[in-house]
Amino acid sequence: MLSRTASDLYWMSRYLERVENLARMLDVSYSLSLMPQDGRGDGLHEMAMPLLITGTLDDYLERHGELHADRLLHFFALDAANPASIFSCLRAARASAHAVRGRITADMWENINATWLEIRGIADQGLGRYGMSRFCEWIKERSHLFRGASYGTIMRNDAFRFIRLGTFIERADNTLRLLDARYDMAGDQADAVSDGTAHAYYQWSALLRALSSFEAYTEIYRDAPGARQVAELLLLRADVPRSLRACTEEIDQILASLPGINGRPAQRLAAEMDARLRYTGIDEILDEGLHTWLTEFIPLVAELGNAIHSSYLEAA
Repeated sequence: MLSRTASDLYWMSRYLERVENLARMLDVSYSLSLMPQDGRGDGLHEMAMPLLITGTLDDYLERHGELHADRLLHFFALDAANPASIFSCLRAARASAHAVRGRITADMWENINATWLEIRGIADQGLGRYGMSRFCEWIKERSHLFRGASYGTIMRNDAFRFIRLGTFIERADNTLRLLDARYDMAGDQADAVSDGTAHAYYQWSALLRALSSFEAYTEIYRDAPGARQVAELLLLRADVPRSLRACTEEIDQILASLPGINGRPAQRLAAEMDARLRYTGIDEILDEGLHTWLTEFIPLVAELGNAIHSSYLEAA
């Protein structure tokens, strides 16, 4: 496969996964901002969380000067001038899909194109008429439809592998950043398990719901959500679809299935990351410090993304 084609498929998938992750992040931040803040400031601090996670706080402040709920929502949802907005990511995903129209199925293309056309209409109307929660649910629904169309209609060839590769690299990065941000937001109660602290309970429950893992948590654990259980679930459980371990397993298997020897640096790094998670226990992570461990692993995911780019996506 030509590196340009592989790059468009990979980034189409990454942008679409990023769109869904942004919607999940916005939905939970918006919901938590409407709740009593337990002495920790107003809901704007909760709404600012996506700015910190995506590294766009300075850009927002430069353009808007101060935190404002409506401007924050527009900035992340529909702002065409913000490259990290849902609108901009969908635009980029649609452009990549158009470039490889002949390598994806009609169902996949129609889903992306219809989503792009509809979000343009929403942007013209504004979120006020649509509603933030409804908008986020619509984004997640469109993402699920695209994933189903991809999995159900495309041949299991290199195009499929690069699409899946982009999904899991983006998902791994998002899970790490969300867990780190929520651990920080939980503050002094970050390690609370069942101490009756409403703030900690809602922070951890919101994170689990944002990653569609709340039902998995209640099936595995009996305690109220706390740092230890949530971190174990989202980092080390291979049977939880959005966990870091599940993502690295998929990435390792996909890279191992790609032909040629150019990908060996990326394959080696993916195998090392997967082995590290496979043979690490939650006690080791907590002994090192959850925040420290997460901030060390986030650059590893970026390094793996760079290795994939160098190995497969750059023109020879």
